[in-house]
Amino acid sequence: MFYNKFTIEGVIIIEQKNNVIVTKEKSNIENYDIENIKNLIYTIRGKQVMLDSDVAMLYHYETKKINQTVKRNIERFPEKFCFQLTENELEDMWSQFVTASKMLDNKFRNKKYLPYAFTEQGIAMLSGLLRNQIAVQVSINIMDAFVEMRKFIASNGQVFKEINTIKGKLLEQDARLLSHDEKFDLVFDELQKGKKEEFKQKVFFDGQIYDSYSLIIDIIKTAKNKILIIDNYIDDSILKMLAKKNKDAEVVILTSQNSNIKKLDIQKFNKQYGVLKLAYTNKFHDIFMVIDNTDLYHIGASLKDLGKKCFAISKIEDMGYIEKLKSII
Repeated sequence: MFYNKFTIEGVIIIEQKNNVIVTKEKSNIENYDIENIKNLIYTIRGKQVMLDSDVAMLYHYETKKINQTVKRNIERFPEKFCFQLTENELEDMWSQFVTASKMLDNKFRNKKYLPYAFTEQGIAMLSGLLRNQIAVQVSINIMDAFVEMRKFIASNGQVFKEINTIKGKLLEQDARLLSHDEKFDLVFDELQKGKKEEFKQKVFFDGQIYDSYSLIIDIIKTAKNKILIIDNYIDDSILKMLAKKNKDAEVVILTSQNSNIKKLDIQKFNKQYGVLKLAYTNKFHDIFMVIDNTDLYHIGASLKDLGKKCFAISKIEDMGYIEKLKSII
């Protein structure tokens, strides 16, 4: 492919047909690391996107050249790859992202035009059309940044849901013209609703029967799908605890043949509270509880003896132990 290359005041200009790439003689591509690029990714119409001006900056193009490339190859850019923001969407971004600076102050954008937004697929398609060394190297970091953002959003879905709730409440309060301090208090209170300090470890002393019983109930209530209990010494008191569970959560109890629990009690429990299965094993000494195959608790006393002597309940953070328990079972 033919390129016309010339230099003006130390800046290399590479001309390829109608496209112009402007780059410094030593391009600082390494400055566009994943963390910096993640700050240029926004959520619009439920999609993670980058704005045309930011894409142009990363690829050392003018914004209009980026958009011209898209228009000349419009059949390659369906709406799921690239779309133009509306005025309302642009205003909403200004209100949500104080540092959406590339749109507010960007030498790559003519302010009278509404920006285009590129999804991850759109940027991948665009990088294939630009065909320059900068595009190749920067595209790798951009793709990695999108992957990191997807992981972040997936792991913080509940937080984003709460933020949207707070946003709605703030809009409802606009008529009151809340002060800055009042808005801060509202946000803080909403984020703290229903929050409890994450449980790690707790030691109970002789006589703390109710406190230890309450903690076990709280753990049981967190289960959405499955509860696995390993306890060689259970009796029918475990059924009273499990009556507090989510009805959709299945219970599996592994215990010894000598445990004092009757099949009739289990049958009656199942009719009212859902599935409970009992199996026998002699492979365990300690007491364990696994919630939804993700949370593992080590309990220093049988569930029927909670609070009768000093013992501890600990949450085991190493997920590998859950798999090891399954292999033993």
